[in-house]
Amino acid sequence: MNILRKYITARTLLAVVVAGLMLPVVSAQAGSVVVDKAAEAAIKASFKATRPDIVISKVVPSEELPGLYLVTMQNGPVVYASANGKYFIVGDMFEISAAGIESVAEKKLAPQRKEWLSEVRREDMIIFSPKGETKGAIYVFTDVDCGYCQKLHQEVPQLNAAGIEVRYLAYPRAGLGTPTFDKMVSAWCADDRTAAMNALKTGSTVAPKKCDNPIAAQYELGAAMGVTGTPAIVLENGSLIPGYKPAAQLIPMVKR
Repeated sequence: MNILRKYITARTLLAVVVAGLMLPVVSAQAGSVVVDKAAEAAIKASFKATRPDIVISKVVPSEELPGLYLVTMQNGPVVYASANGKYFIVGDMFEISAAGIESVAEKKLAPQRKEWLSEVRREDMIIFSPKGETKGAIYVFTDVDCGYCQKLHQEVPQLNAAGIEVRYLAYPRAGLGTPTFDKMVSAWCADDRTAAMNALKTGSTVAPKKCDNPIAAQYELGAAMGVTGTPAIVLENGSLIPGYKPAAQLIPMVKR
């Protein structure tokens, strides 16, 4: 979906805001917000006409910018669009609040991530647990061939020693059906999955193996949660930390 970004210019951003504010978005009914079905249809039709590969899963009125719609794309970004579907904005929006400057998207997505992760079965993850009391946990979307994923894995013993459980989910960056994907299938299907993960994260090989596995589902889950690269660390409260962060910095964040 990165191709969308090159079409966004300062002129377009201004046009979106001006055009959006001039268009009616919703009607109120018994204190609730009712989506303008005509606008929803116009937005979907506009994208379909120019980019039929884009699948729009949800169109709702923006609470932050009256006159615009929040458009959720399947396995893609969330954009703000005008009611006629002619203009859209790609990018994050920030809110100035008592808590400081906060990302609106992150604020909304964090509780959703927390809910989604609560539904992932422990047996579908590769978990490195502390020997003693577990004082916290992190979810890590990982790619076994990713250099920074390997670097973070070297610090798993340090995290475990601090009482932090590391729960790995699969996110092969090159996509499904790739050599990295096959390696990760072998790890998830191994008799000793933690040993297989240790081997792959140190550049060693593991015996090829296939079985029913959750890797495709976890890859899609990562995309829905806003994962664009690895490692992607998700805290128990649903906050996403993109990229590598040293154990010394992670520990106080997890044990707050």
